[in-house]
Amino acid sequence: MKPLTPKYPHLLHGGDYNPDQWLDRPDILEADIRLMKQAHINCVSVGIFAWAKLEPQEGVYDFDWLEKIIDNLYENGIYTVLATPSGAKPVWMSEKYPEIRRVRADLRHEETGGRHNHCYTSPLYREKVKAMDTALAQRFASHPGVILWHLSNEYGGECYCPQCQAAFRRWLKEKYGTLENLNHQWWTPFWSHTITDWEQIHAPGPLGEQSVHGLTLDWKRFVTHQVVDFMKVEREAVKAVNPEIPVTTNFMYDFYQYNYFKFKDQLDVISWDAYPQWHNKDNMEAVMDFALWHDVMRSIKRQPFLLMESTPSYTNWTPVSKMKKPGLHLASSMTAVAHGSNSVQYFQFRKSRGSSEKFHGAVVDHYGGSDTRVFRDVTQVGKRLEEIDPVAQSTVNAQVALVFDMENRWAVEDAAGPRNMGIHYAEQVRAHYRALWRMGVPVDIVDEECDIDRYKVVIAPMLYLLRAGFEEKLKAFVDRGGVLIGTYHTGLVNENDLCYLGGWPGAGLMELFGVWHEDTDALWDDESNTLRLADGREYQIRELCALIHAKGAQVLGTYGEDFYKGEPALTVNQYGKGKAYYIAASVEEDFYLDLYQQLAEELSLTRALPELAPQGVEACLRETEDTQYLFLQNFAGEERTVSLPQGYATLEGEPAAQARLASYDSQIFQRKKD
Repeated sequence: MKPLTPKYPHLLHGGDYNPDQWLDRPDILEADIRLMKQAHINCVSVGIFAWAKLEPQEGVYDFDWLEKIIDNLYENGIYTVLATPSGAKPVWMSEKYPEIRRVRADLRHEETGGRHNHCYTSPLYREKVKAMDTALAQRFASHPGVILWHLSNEYGGECYCPQCQAAFRRWLKEKYGTLENLNHQWWTPFWSHTITDWEQIHAPGPLGEQSVHGLTLDWKRFVTHQVVDFMKVEREAVKAVNPEIPVTTNFMYDFYQYNYFKFKDQLDVISWDAYPQWHNKDNMEAVMDFALWHDVMRSIKRQPFLLMESTPSYTNWTPVSKMKKPGLHLASSMTAVAHGSNSVQYFQFRKSRGSSEKFHGAVVDHYGGSDTRVFRDVTQVGKRLEEIDPVAQSTVNAQVALVFDMENRWAVEDAAGPRNMGIHYAEQVRAHYRALWRMGVPVDIVDEECDIDRYKVVIAPMLYLLRAGFEEKLKAFVDRGGVLIGTYHTGLVNENDLCYLGGWPGAGLMELFGVWHEDTDALWDDESNTLRLADGREYQIRELCALIHAKGAQVLGTYGEDFYKGEPALTVNQYGKGKAYYIAASVEEDFYLDLYQQLAEELSLTRALPELAPQGVEACLRETEDTQYLFLQNFAGEERTVSLPQGYATLEGEPAAQARLASYDSQIFQRKKD
C-alpha cells in the first residue's frame, strides 16, 4: 500500500502550529521545538492563517520567517504540512477588493471579518490565491521537510453574489441544454413558475424561490461543484511546481453543505477535524457517531486518512467545554487510528494569547510548561503511535457497505412530507451503523456513485432519491449473490426529484424487492406500532410505516396495530443468486442488531470479536496482507476484561488470551492471517 506521505511514511503526530503569532517572541519559538520533541511530535501544520504575514502588502511576499521555521523544524526531526492560506484573506485585500467578499442568501454583502468570507467564483480571488500558492510552492515544494500540502482550511459556506448567480445559470445551461428540459425536470408549471429566460433563474433563498425542489437540489450540487473547482485551482498551482507532494484538505463533522465524495479526485489524501462532545450522558454514543465519520473519511478514497485536528483537552465553542477525563485522550485517539487514521493531530500546539480561540484546548497552554496532565496525555499518545508504527501500512477491509448519500439527504430533507417535524434520514443511517459497530463489523460508507461489487452486504436506508444508474448497480449486485437491505421511503423520486410513476419503489426496484409500496402512514412522536415476526418476537416502530404489498417477496414480519395490522412490515425477496430485504418501517435498534447478527453468521462476515464486546468497549480491525491488528478501547469508566480470539499476541509478540482494560485504556493486539 502506497504511504499517504511518501517522504515520511509513518504515523503522524502533531497539529496546527502558528508561529506567525509569536515572531516577536524567539524564546517561545525556541521552547516550542523542545516541547514538540518532548511530546513525541513529528509533524506540524504551518501557515494555515498566515496570509497577512506572508503577503503584508499586495504583491510583496515575505517568506523568510516561514523558511526559518520550516528549516528549524526539519533540523529537529519535525516535518511540515504546509498550508495554503486561502481560508482567511488579509484585511487589506478585503477592503481593496470588496467584490471578493461574499453575498449572503438574503443578498446582503458581507463586511470584512470572519474566516471563509470570500467568493469561490470570483476570478480576482482565484487569481490572488493562485499567485500566493504558486509563490509558496516555488519557495518550499522542494524542501525536504515539507511532506504534504494542506489546501485552505475547512472549506465552507456559499455565496449568492452576481458572479455566482451567473455561474449557476451557465452550469444549469450545460446540464439541461434547453429551458424546456429544465422546466420539465423542475416541474415548474406548478404555481405557474415556468422559466422563459435563463436570466430569470436565481439561487433559492429567503427572498425568492424556495418551493421548487429541483432548483434547491441543483443549487446545492452547484455549490459543491464550485468549491471543488476552486480547490482545483489550488491543487494545480502547487502540483505544477512539484507534483510529488500529495495534497489534502480538512473536512468537517456531519457537514452536509457540500458532497464530500465529489472532492476525492482532487485530493491525494483525505483529512478531517473531529471534536466529539465527551462526558455528555453516554460516551459510547459519541464514540459511535465519530466512528461513523471516521469510516466516511476512510471510504471516500478507500484508503487510510488523516485526523488533521482534534483537541487534547477541550474546545471553546461547544455549549460546555468539558475536559477529557484522565486516559480518554489515548482511547479517543486510538479510535481514530482503529478506523483508518494514520495520524493524531491537534488544534493547536500552543494556545493563542487572544481572539476567539484563546481558551481552546492545546498541547501547550498559557502556562507554557510541560508539567500538565494534558501535555502528559499528548506525550502518551505520541509514544503509543511510535510503538504501533507498522499499523501505518494497514487499512480497514470491509465486507459491508452502508449507503449514506448526500444528494439523497438534501432531497429527502427538503421533500415536504410525510414528517416535516423530522424525517431523520441521517439518524436512520446511524441506527443501522450502530448495530454493526457494536458487533465490530468493519463498514465502508458509500454514496450512489461508488462501486459496490466488492461487498457481501449493501445497506441502503431511506433511498428516497435514485441517481441515474444506481438502481442497475443494486440489481446487478443482488443478482450476483449479494444481500441488499432496503427500507421504507425508497425509490420515490429520480435524481431531479421527480416522482416515479407506475408504483414505488420505482426504477425497477419493485421487482428487486418484490413489494409494492402503496402509501405511508406518518406517526406523531408519541405514537408507535409494532413489528411482529413469525417466531413471536416484537419490536417497536416509530415515525414512518410504509403500507406495502408482497409481490413475490416472502413476508417475515407484519404490523401489530392500527388498520394495517397483519400487513407486511418485513420481507425478503430472492433475486438471482442474492436476496433483497425490505424493512417497511422505522424499527427500534434492537431489531437491527438481531438482524445483522443473523446475517453475520449466515454470511461469515468479518468481525473484530466473535461476540459482542463488553458494554463500553469498542473493538476494531485493521489489516495488512498478512497481519490483523485488533484495537480495543474502553470507554466504560471502569475496568473491562475481553476474551481474545485464538492466535492473538501483544505487539511485543507475547501470546494473549484476554485483555484487561483499565478505565479509558486502549490496547492493540496482532495475529498472522491463515
